Parts: sequence; C-alpha cells; structure tokens
Amino acid sequence: MVAVAHGSRDPRAAATVTALLDAVRALRPDVPVHAAFLDHAAPTPDRLLDGLARDGHGEAVVLPLLLTAAYHSKTDLPGVLNRVRSRHPRLRLRTAATLGPHPLLVRALERRLSDAGVEPGDPDTAVVLVSAGSSDASANATVARIAREWRPRGWRDVVPAYASATGPKPGEAVAALLEAGAPRVAVASYFLAPGYFTDKVRDEALAAGAAAVSPALGAAPELAHLIVHRHEEARATPRTATAV
Repeated sequence: MVAVAHGSRDPRAAATVTALLDAVRALRPDVPVHAAFLDHAAPTPDRLLDGLARDGHGEAVVLPLLLTAAYHSKTDLPGVLNRVRSRHPRLRLRTAATLGPHPLLVRALERRLSDAGVEPGDPDTAVVLVSAGSSDASANATVARIAREWRPRGWRDVVPAYASATGPKPGEAVAALLEAGAPRVAVASYFLAPGYFTDKVRDEALAAGAAAVSPALGAAPELAHLIVHRHEEARATPRTATAV
C-alpha cells in the first residue's frame, strides 16, 4: 500500500500521517504500508513507486489520503501514476478511492467532537462542518451532502463551511446559526491533519462565538479501518479500473 497524503510544511501533518499509518499497520501487519506526499514533504509518490519498482515489487495499491475527490485525486495523482506506468510497465498499479465520503468519516467526526466536549447528536447543538474548500464544485457539493445527511442524527442543524475557495466561511456559518437561535454551535473539522487551515478555522470559529472546535481527524480508529477498507476495495477491482 502506498498511502498518498496532500503534504504540508507544518511538521504536525507528517507526524499525523505517520500515526495514522501505524494504526493501519496494526490492523493489517501482513500489508507493507508506505507514505508519500504530493507536496511539501518527501517522498513524492513517483519517487517512492520508482524505488518499489527497482526493488522488484510487482504490484502496489495507491491510496489517496484525501477526504473528497477533487483536483489532487482527479488530476495530480493520475498524472503521477501515468508517468510511473510509462517508466515501469511491469509494475501493476491499482488506485483506491478517496477516503470520503463514507459513514466511517462521520463516526470519526463525532469522535473528535466528543473529544472537544460535544455530545454526539445533542439536540441543542448546531454543527458547522468545515472542510478546506476546493475550486472543484463537486467536491464542495460532497461536503454539503455530508452535512445534510448528518443532520438527522439528532443535531439541531448541520451546515457546511469552507476555509478557502468558496463560502460560507466558518465564522460566517457560526454567526448565522447563533443568530437563528441555536443555543450552542460546535465546529467539526473535516481535515485529516492539523496545519494552517485547522488553526485558521479554530481562531475564526471561536471569535464568531463557537462553543467548541474539534481537532483534525488524525489517527482516529475509524480512519484506520476506512483505509483498510479502501485498500481491500482496490484489491478486488480489476486492474484496468481506476477509482478516485
């Protein structure tokens, strides 16, 4: 398994990926698990895959550690894999689906809200589900759909917000829910790892009156199980099919 994360200059991000993949290794000690990063950290996926090919490995499952399908999974990663295939035609590559959307991610979000002191499904709490935001409208629509589908689990309301690229911004969403009469607003951080965006979201949300902001999903057990699930899905998919 080659797990490919976005990458960040913030050292907390790589440390979080390491902890998450350690949890995956504990679940599947029979599967060699390698980490790669699209940007800001080493190794890059093409360099890692080049090394695996030189070492004589015949097959790899490339698994994007991305919470929604957007530019990185639709364009960047396929471009990398096409270049690797041209250099190493004997290396069989399968591409797993992005982590989200999936019900296990909602459970992980509720775990992290609980860590922040928010009881899952509290009818007096409205939730702002915050993602990084994307220039890909379908990725933003996916986050909005997760919010709609999460709402019936007992919350007063669940609305989406985005740290960049589109709106509403986290502070705007928090203020709107409070103005609409929500007794309490909590922010659910739909981020894999801590970094610039998580810090920015936390500061903006608290300044707007949020009662709690959950930490990044990190090495939540649900994410480790989801990675194993995506890996098994990819292994069961014909090699000519690529899931993103």
